[in-house]
Amino acid sequence: MAELIMIVDDEPGVRALLNDTLRIAGFETVEATDGMSALTLLRTHKPDLLVIDVNMPLMDGFELVERLRSTNDMTPVLMLTAREDKADITRGLKIGADDYVVKPFGIEELILRIKAILRRSIKKSDISQLLSCGPISIDDDQHLVTFNGEEIDLSPTEYRLLQILIEKKGRVLSKNLLLDEVWGITFESESTVVDTYISYLRKKLHRDGFEGIKTVRGVGFQIQEPK
Repeated sequence: MAELIMIVDDEPGVRALLNDTLRIAGFETVEATDGMSALTLLRTHKPDLLVIDVNMPLMDGFELVERLRSTNDMTPVLMLTAREDKADITRGLKIGADDYVVKPFGIEELILRIKAILRRSIKKSDISQLLSCGPISIDDDQHLVTFNGEEIDLSPTEYRLLQILIEKKGRVLSKNLLLDEVWGITFESESTVVDTYISYLRKKLHRDGFEGIKTVRGVGFQIQEPK
């Protein structure tokens, strides 16, 4: 069954382009003209991913993502921004978006990024794998992360990043390796997306004396067992 993608954009031309492109790529689509319309549509539709424009009337893309995450709706989100404004990009990632594309965007890049997000958000139900590092446990069969038995809510991107760190615990992983393993596509070397998501994991998992996610300056990141 094809994945369902919700397009949220106030520009009819952009919605038409996205709708045609995604359907040709094998996805099903539904459309909303702004954040309020999207919230209404989400009552009857359960998309696998949302493509959300930043600049919209009534409710912009940032507010929509904040509303979703505040209700523990962790549906993956790709944000569209009209300009490569680092403040917009940082804010989008900080509130829980999984990735972003700058307008005008290339169709191939958009599809690659969407497929990368979907790959890392799909539960691998056919593979049962238990991973742990100190108080952190990952049950990949249940797509569940716990800290001393308490369930921790992670976005699909946070989950995949933590999974890679623990699979290779003790090893120092470069930013380029993490970008390739987690995001599945090539980012510019100066991208700060890895640093941003490492900070999100630390906020959720550095607690009760555990501070196992380390930065190795000039090299990358690693997770270590408590001493």
